[in-house]
Amino acid sequence: MTDPAPHPAARPGLAERSPMVQLALARLRSFYREPEAVFWTFGFPILLTIALGIAFRAKPLDPVRAAVVAGPGAEAARAALAAGEGVDVRVLGAEEARRALRVGQVAIVIEPGAPPGYRFDPTNPDSRLARAVVDGLLQAAAGRRDAFAARLERSSEPGARYVDFLVPGLLGMNVMSSGLWGVGWVIVEDRQKKLLKRMVATPMRRGEYLLAFVALRMLFLLVEVPILLGFAMLFFGTPLRGSVLDLAALLGLGALSFAGLGLLVGSRARNSQRVAGLIDIVMIPMFVFSGVFFSSENFLAAIQPFIRALPLTALNDGLRAIMNEGARLAALGSELLVLGAVAAGAYALALRWFRWS
Repeated sequence: MTDPAPHPAARPGLAERSPMVQLALARLRSFYREPEAVFWTFGFPILLTIALGIAFRAKPLDPVRAAVVAGPGAEAARAALAAGEGVDVRVLGAEEARRALRVGQVAIVIEPGAPPGYRFDPTNPDSRLARAVVDGLLQAAAGRRDAFAARLERSSEPGARYVDFLVPGLLGMNVMSSGLWGVGWVIVEDRQKKLLKRMVATPMRRGEYLLAFVALRMLFLLVEVPILLGFAMLFFGTPLRGSVLDLAALLGLGALSFAGLGLLVGSRARNSQRVAGLIDIVMIPMFVFSGVFFSSENFLAAIQPFIRALPLTALNDGLRAIMNEGARLAALGSELLVLGAVAAGAYALALRWFRWS
């Protein structure tokens, strides 16, 4: 007598049958059981945003710090400079003034005379600014008159502040770090624990195993981005002038790119030391060149093509364009091309090179 067919309600659903879904769910459960991983993924970016946002918040400019060398005419020069707005000036002996300049206590040293002499560091922006301010005040005290009085308009609108430049960079950095460490490191950790060898005996294919990590990264993205972006918008007034859907699509493509790189660096490494080194090799050039904390335009024109080819540069530039300028996704052709090429190429190579042991 044959057994009756199982009731349709008892049949496992797609999620229960799919090895990829089950592995992604297992990874999700293990992640939330580790408080350290939760902190570094969600808490640390917020703390970094708070610290840097406070450090670079809108505030009055620091005064120009100047020293006048003691001697004939020193008091007149000090009085002329003290009458200017935002100048902190003091009279010091010659050696003391030179030492103050050397250790950064002042930005310029004035030697009274006809004409006066300026000692400053032309490679230091603070010193160059101090030279312009000091020269203007002393020239005015000597009788020079401006040909016109310019109209002054002070502007500090959202989108032009440093914190508005910083937040998209932190978003991109978080997507990169999570993709590389959250995928590459975990794969190698499983390989060290001999867990990957056990999966060889299962019906799971390599593609399903690797796609489970990609799916999990996309799921984390739905939690990470609203937390960090919502915090920045609430406490610092960070703008989002573009479409939320465009922003989500760009971040999703960025997450795919870095998850693919994470798969690639973890595809062959046998121990945590080797994968940590590989991750550093991938991440450090992007930390330095991709404009996380300062503009990538500061680097030489000769290496700009290399910088533009980095996926973090493409992601950061695209995020700033959407958030601060209101750009549409269709206008970010070069950024989308870089991220798409990295995602496709990294995943294809990882699928080819991946080994269970």
